[in-house]
Amino acid sequence: MTGPGEESFIAAVKPLVDAVGGEMLPPDEAGRHDVVLSWQGADLVAVRLPRLADSLDHLLAARERREGRPLAELDRTARQEVVRDLEARGAFSVRHGVETVASALGVSRFTVYNYLNREKGG
Repeated sequence: MTGPGEESFIAAVKPLVDAVGGEMLPPDEAGRHDVVLSWQGADLVAVRLPRLADSLDHLLAARERREGRPLAELDRTARQEVVRDLEARGAFSVRHGVETVASALGVSRFTVYNYLNREKGG
């Protein structure tokens, strides 16, 4: 049973957990790769982080929700901004990251590489 302060703590970290695509669970269900969050000496919640490959899908889905439409419907400037933002988040260090992003944007891998090179060159 959690008290009011503990519920506030859990409510405060929930947006962060959601933003990274994590899952909150009771601390006694935590596995060895989960992160247990403590507050005032008590373990309150465990966070199960997504697999790295799933993180990219989560980032793309979040961006699509933010745009309010499929990423493939964005204009070129907006797609370039998406690529820039994803690069800043490390999306292209994930195996098949370029292919995944290209598919979501409705462009070729070559186009994504062009967007990346344009950023590095200018």
